[in-house]
Amino acid sequence: MKNSRARNFYSRMSLIQLLAFVFFFAHVAATSPQQKNVKEDLLVLPGDVGRPGGRLIVSLRGEPKTLNPLVAADTRSREVIGVMQADLVHINRATQLTELALAKSWKISPDGLTYTLVLRQGLRFSDGQPLDADDVLFSFRVYLDENVHAPQRDLLIVGGKPIVVRKVDAHTILFQLAKTYGVGERLFDGLAILPRHVLEKPYQEGKLGQLGALATARDQWAGLGPVRLKEYVAGQRLVLERNPYYWKSDAKGNRLPYLEELVFLFVPNADAQVLKFQSGETDMISQLSAENFSVLSRQQRGYTMTDAGPGLEYNFLFFNLNDAGDKGSPEMQRKQNWFRDTKFRQAVSAAVDREAIARLVYQGRGSALWGLVPPGNRRWRNERLPRPTRSPERARALLKEAGFSWNNGPNGESSLLDSDGKPVEFSILTSSSNADRAKMAALIQDDLKQLGMRVQVVPLEFRSLLDRVTQSKEYDACVMGIASLDADPNSDINVWLSNGGTHLWNPSQVHPATPWEAEIDRLFDSQMSARTFDERKKLYDRMQEVLAEQQPMIFLASPNILAGAKNSIGNFHPAVLEPYILWNVEQLYLKNGTENATR
Repeated sequence: MKNSRARNFYSRMSLIQLLAFVFFFAHVAATSPQQKNVKEDLLVLPGDVGRPGGRLIVSLRGEPKTLNPLVAADTRSREVIGVMQADLVHINRATQLTELALAKSWKISPDGLTYTLVLRQGLRFSDGQPLDADDVLFSFRVYLDENVHAPQRDLLIVGGKPIVVRKVDAHTILFQLAKTYGVGERLFDGLAILPRHVLEKPYQEGKLGQLGALATARDQWAGLGPVRLKEYVAGQRLVLERNPYYWKSDAKGNRLPYLEELVFLFVPNADAQVLKFQSGETDMISQLSAENFSVLSRQQRGYTMTDAGPGLEYNFLFFNLNDAGDKGSPEMQRKQNWFRDTKFRQAVSAAVDREAIARLVYQGRGSALWGLVPPGNRRWRNERLPRPTRSPERARALLKEAGFSWNNGPNGESSLLDSDGKPVEFSILTSSSNADRAKMAALIQDDLKQLGMRVQVVPLEFRSLLDRVTQSKEYDACVMGIASLDADPNSDINVWLSNGGTHLWNPSQVHPATPWEAEIDRLFDSQMSARTFDERKKLYDRMQEVLAEQQPMIFLASPNILAGAKNSIGNFHPAVLEPYILWNVEQLYLKNGTENATR
């Protein structure tokens, strides 16, 4: 019966229809991840061999803003993007060394000006479309386009000129630099290779920055990471599923990742994250406060807590040094006159008790900071920088030199007055979802009260805070933190160059606003092209000294990397570089197999 129906079906088809039918199925077979006649050049990872299946749930302290690496500025977006995308050469977050990734080899010319990278063959994006050199060319064209305003662009300007990218063949690309680049092949880390077939048309239409909303349809977004988009529920979660085309395998030849799903729960604050981890609703947790780490460590019911040691996060206070011009209110202009005075900033720095911040906020699991390089990055730290103890006396002397005075009120409290006799009052913004920084702001508030300053701490949702600082610029001061993505200083190029988008106290300057910012630009640019570590270190040491003198950022403290995971999670090895617990997500697995898959 079945054979008769089949004969009738094919007899009604024309030759053209039959050929089209055959061609369709041939095309499907050619695009299958199980294709036999195209060898995939998979990267084999060492380490414990896991077992496939299951769902891993972690929490994010709020929703990411975007899935688009070209516009992502917040940590949450970067964490999600990091597991959905891949780069040519990657910095191993555990060893901090470079290793092969999408490129199966790289070569640097003797003069240090040309990098030749060869792509792995047979690789595909998460939608099944092939990867080749045209995708790499497209990616770097987009990163370098001034109209796109990609944060990665600064990293690709060497010697004042954009890196030139040339295709040699379908899998070989040349990168030509105008000057030597001290960072070497590390420059390729974090530069996601973008899918030309998805993004070229919106790029040509000038709409690239509008793409990557969390609500994007799953078939409209593609990457080269271990997981791909599956589901977004506004205000609740983002679900990513296993990328069946992922280009890594374990030592036994099993294609990674092991997990079927990775779920990000949106959790409003740190305490709520801890409760969800305690109750078993999430499987892993990181970026813990010392207090919450202690609470969890005392229980350890079915999970293990880990102190990975000093990290690369630095927390700081900074003032609004933007030029408000005629648009600024008289009150804002008066405040900015204080903030722009180096002696005022030095006085605030002298009044802040960093040791108390480290002790009270981190409970012995963190360090006080006097410079931009945290203790987890000893190689680049300027050990000659002074580390003075808190001195209200020195702070008062500096304020007096700057023309400030004090007025004793009826209740015995003195108020600090500026040269016009106006009281010194301002607010400090902080993230409402970060308890540690809220505590820092409160401690600073108390320290400055002893100088007669009236300070109000204003907690804001992080996205609102970021918009105030980088967009509307309507704020007085802010306590914030940055976690360097690499031990090499060039990873923070956007922070230190005056034209950088995250040069927080006065971002995206057309020309350096001050001579000392121009000097930082020169020092940073020079160290980027120096050939030896000693040359680079000397220049970077001087840059740290300029920052210590000018205090545009008043560095406060740096936490240890504190994390935890259920005992059922295999290959859990927290790193001191972001992403702390998901850096090896493709190798994470559930020891109890797939029983969590439908949780």
